[in-house]
Amino acid sequence: MSLRAWLAATMGGLALLTLIAAVALIVLTNAQNHSANTLGNSVDGLHMAEELEIDLLNHFRLSDGAGPQDTRSQLIRGRSVESIEASFPLLLDGLERNAVSDAERTLIQEVEEDFERYLQVQREAIRLPERKRLAAVVPAMDAALDSLERLVQLNVEEARVARDASADLNRLGNTVGLSLCGLLLVAFVVGSFLLQRIALQPLKDISQAMRRFGVGRKRTRAPVAGPTELRDMASTFNEMANSLTHQQEQQLAFLAGVAHELRNPLSALKLSTALSERSHAQLTPERMQRTLALVGRQVERLDRMVGDLLDATRIEAGKLELRPEVRDARELARGVVELYRSSDSGHVLQLDVPDAPLFVRADPDRLEQVMANLVSNALKYSPAGSHVEVAVRGEAEHVLLVVKDQGIGISEEDMAILFAPFQRLGNPRGKRAPGVGLGLSVARRIVEAHGGNIEVDSAPGAGSSFCVRLARVSGEKAPDAEGPAAEARGDGPDALH
Repeated sequence: MSLRAWLAATMGGLALLTLIAAVALIVLTNAQNHSANTLGNSVDGLHMAEELEIDLLNHFRLSDGAGPQDTRSQLIRGRSVESIEASFPLLLDGLERNAVSDAERTLIQEVEEDFERYLQVQREAIRLPERKRLAAVVPAMDAALDSLERLVQLNVEEARVARDASADLNRLGNTVGLSLCGLLLVAFVVGSFLLQRIALQPLKDISQAMRRFGVGRKRTRAPVAGPTELRDMASTFNEMANSLTHQQEQQLAFLAGVAHELRNPLSALKLSTALSERSHAQLTPERMQRTLALVGRQVERLDRMVGDLLDATRIEAGKLELRPEVRDARELARGVVELYRSSDSGHVLQLDVPDAPLFVRADPDRLEQVMANLVSNALKYSPAGSHVEVAVRGEAEHVLLVVKDQGIGISEEDMAILFAPFQRLGNPRGKRAPGVGLGLSVARRIVEAHGGNIEVDSAPGAGSSFCVRLARVSGEKAPDAEGPAAEARGDGPDALH
């Protein structure tokens, strides 16, 4: 599982819990608000029902009470019969507006009918004698009072139910709140534990491995564990550590090889000098010539190794200087072939060039260095007496410099490291070829600096063919009288670094 997926799942779980808590809070708040409204309406209905009872009794007293004065002109607490009658519809409308159930609305309708009946009886019995009027009005008033009492009881019951519901909702809210808080706490603890185990610990292991590797413990590797991203990070670090360790081993092997390769010509020079000193009196011109030739070859070998080392250092530092000129590739190839023909290598060197010139823009010294390296390798890895062909070919946009031998060839395994620095292939006798293994690496970098490339076609036992491909310069772009001289001095506009 990736760290992103794990974090998304964790954050999603916490967000879901938070959403559930918010929804539960909204639902409980609405339910609590409904209960509070119901309770408030029930209390208001109770108050209005009681006020109706009081007004009904006051109305009866004012309408049928004993006294010498007209009952309709009497007042109770500053209220007349007319004002009390006018309050009945208002109170009944208020009861209907505050009704919270169908049963209450039905009972309010019954109260309204009883009040209408009571008022009707009062108006009809106004002219009857007192005894008959009371006999007619009291039953109607009792019916209205009875319906009001039942309305009061219903409001009391509804208020009690609303109060109990509010208490239940309060307990439910407490339970839900505590439960969600507990779940969030558990989720936080579990998430912290899993984060520590899944992400932080592997990250800490990788950090410690990097720190140990940085202080010199080169065999340290990071454990590949945890989410995908951290596993990839650990794998990348391990690959980098393996690569650095391999490079260090190669560098140590390279230093050992350089020391060995330098010791051989130095030993030969030392031996030649010692023999010359001991046999100075008997030193003949022929022996002197052989000794000088041996010294020359060893000095040339040392110069080649030191040159390869310097070139590799310049290339790695990005300070390889090129002084390009427009030159005929045929002349560059011919000069290299003539150089090795004069060395009596025991091979047959063949040169194949076209009749027409093929111009390239290149540093002639560096390009001759590349060709000399390819020809030297062809001679080194070919049996004595075999043919080595150097050819120049022209294409529409490129010039090809080809060196083909009849040597031991290159295996697929060696092909993968052919241009790697400090690599040397085996010779026909199964031994490593002399040198420090930088020639082909330097040659490829020089060709790439010219904007070209080197292609290889080889198979074990079938020889090898190296092809340098460079951009072709058309005939009309050949050097004029002033341009090559400026470029040769290195102050032309196209000098490369």
